[in-house]
Formats: sequence, C-alpha cells, structure tokens
Amino acid sequence: MRRFSCGVVTALVLAVLPGRAADPFSVKSAKTALPKALKPAVQKLLGGDSLQLLDDKQQLLAEIWLRTEVPVKATETQIKNGLTYQDLEQTTLLGVVQIHQQLIDYRKQKIKPGVYTMRLAFQPMDGDHMGTAPFSEFVLLVPIDKDEGKATLEPEQLHKLSTRASGTGHPAVFLLFPASLKDAAKPRVSKQMDTHWVLTVPLPINAEGKKGTMGLGLTFVGVSPSA
Repeated sequence: MRRFSCGVVTALVLAVLPGRAADPFSVKSAKTALPKALKPAVQKLLGGDSLQLLDDKQQLLAEIWLRTEVPVKATETQIKNGLTYQDLEQTTLLGVVQIHQQLIDYRKQKIKPGVYTMRLAFQPMDGDHMGTAPFSEFVLLVPIDKDEGKATLEPEQLHKLSTRASGTGHPAVFLLFPASLKDAAKPRVSKQMDTHWVLTVPLPINAEGKKGTMGLGLTFVGVSPSA
C-alpha cells in the first residue's frame, strides 16, 4: 500500500467564556449552494446546509457539505453505544469540502483552494508508519473532477487520486480524532493535544434502515511529528 500519514479536523460552534481570549477558529451552519461541477452521483448524497470554518477575523477558511446518510453495517445496540471509524468501510465518501484559503495537511503539504471529496482511509499497520500519528484513521481529499462518486474505491486507487490534491507523490491527508456521541452533540471547534485544532460534527448514518448518528472529528490544523 502507498505510504501515507494523515491529519484530521473536528468541531463547530465555539462558546467564548468571560475573561478568556477568543479562540482562533469557529464554525457555523449556513445555507449555501453546492459547489459547481459536482458529479451527479456525489451531489445527490449531500445535504443542503454547509458548515463554515472561520478564522479569528471571521474570514472563511473552508466549507463542508456532509452526506445526508453514511452507510454502515451495525446493529441497533452498536449504534446506541456509539460507532467508530472502523465500523465504516474504508474509502467511504463522507462529504465535500471547498477550501477557500490554503491549508496545510497532516504531512505538512500545502493544499490549494478548490473543491475536494472527503473519503475515509485507514493508515497501514506497518513499520513505516509507527509513531507518525496518534490515531490510524484519516480523511483523504480528492479533486472533485477526479472523483466519480462511487460508494467505495480500492485503497490504492484512493491514494493515487489523492496525490492530485496534494500535487506531490503523497495523498492529501487530514487526521481524524475520536468523537463520541456526546462530543458530537453539535458542531464545535476545540484544541486537542496542545497543537491540533479539530472540527467535531455529528455525522448521520444508516445501517440498512436503522438510522442514527456518530461523531466525526476532523483535524484542520496540526501536523505529524514525523512530517
């Protein structure tokens, strides 16, 4: 499998407490049109509202449209107790992101403004990746014109397509933090492990007709110690 390290983003609306300096990032919901040039197969999976990630000057950094339902194989008990990323099939399409200002991924690669699909990836369990990330789940970005909207892809195919987002020989990777149902009760932004800023949001799921929610924690600021 192609080497990769990843990075993640989690959380939305952030309350500022009295006597405390404002955090550098926040999130809000918005009713905005889907990006143009989305493949029909991708467009039909997405919700109408977006999540807007803002900096301390309220400038738009990125905008995310999540799937209305992410397919998962799970029982009602599993859904109630809380699902993890490992309960999803690798390479599953999670949503679409429009990057408005250049971001740095978990491998310290520059990701240019543009529209990308967001797909789930698991870090290979081999010696090359030991110690590169605190968790093994990531979001890989794919330029929207390179993603046909299939339910899943072969992992190697996803890695190859994602190199078109980074412009290097390595996929564009963003680390995922674990997010419990309580953490994901509403979108929020929080600082994790001192150096990571994570966007945590509720992600609707559908387990063969049994509907529920799981948490998604996407790191949008934070890099691997080995980057």
